[in-house]
Amino acid sequence: MRPDRPELIAIDGKTSPRSYDRKTGQKALHLVSAFATTSRLVLGQEAVDEKSNEITAIPALLERIDVKGALVSIDAIGCNPAIAQTILDVKADYLLAVKDNQPTLHSEVKSYFETAPSNEVERFETVGKEHGRLEIRTHTVSHVVDWTNCERSYPGAPRFPKLATIATVESRIERGDKSETERRSYISSRKLSAEAFADAVRSHWAIENNLHWTLDVTFHEDQSRLRAGYGAKNMAVVRHFALNLVRQAADKRSIKRRRKRASWDGQYLLQILGLLRC
Repeated sequence: MRPDRPELIAIDGKTSPRSYDRKTGQKALHLVSAFATTSRLVLGQEAVDEKSNEITAIPALLERIDVKGALVSIDAIGCNPAIAQTILDVKADYLLAVKDNQPTLHSEVKSYFETAPSNEVERFETVGKEHGRLEIRTHTVSHVVDWTNCERSYPGAPRFPKLATIATVESRIERGDKSETERRSYISSRKLSAEAFADAVRSHWAIENNLHWTLDVTFHEDQSRLRAGYGAKNMAVVRHFALNLVRQAADKRSIKRRRKRASWDGQYLLQILGLLRC
């Protein structure tokens, strides 16, 4: 089902809060998913015991799916040289958020953009108005990255391979007479323009809005009490299959209405299931 052209693939984890079992000491299921944001399809998933294990789950997930030519975006938990190299090994590019889990790099990127010459940076601004607030986002990128090759914490410290772009997003949110400012930093192995970077960052959040939110609100995953054996893990995978199929239906109904009609209309159900063979 995935289109031939390269796209952005967002990787993120989601916990099923009611899948824990206090009697047996079983922790809640945490599933790391790869989501193609353009076609809105789940490409794969990897189950782990808790969020801290995402670092080991991400390479295993990437090795099982075809991401060749895509830009793979991961939140700060995936910002380490080993994961960056894994993404390159599967012939894709990385876009990684940089936070305090990489304190030296984070502070250096922030410091660079505070004093960078205007001829070394490119900016792109977007304005959004929703939910009674105004949000102005300034996306700034630079391809001057040779300074990151110097020895930093200790000789022989691991570097981020094929680093081509450093970037930052400054979001100014205004609600009435209140204003808040937030800054986020990123690195990428792809030479991104400011506009392309803005689109990639915005697309990454599709995994929250178009996958996690839909699973909780439409499929009620956060209310599921399955916990025995592999029940929670198996049903999480089944929901991903079901969402992929329902989402590919060629009509303008919502996900919820498609599911309801499929339960009433056998021909419509067969039509949705038939998409798997298209």
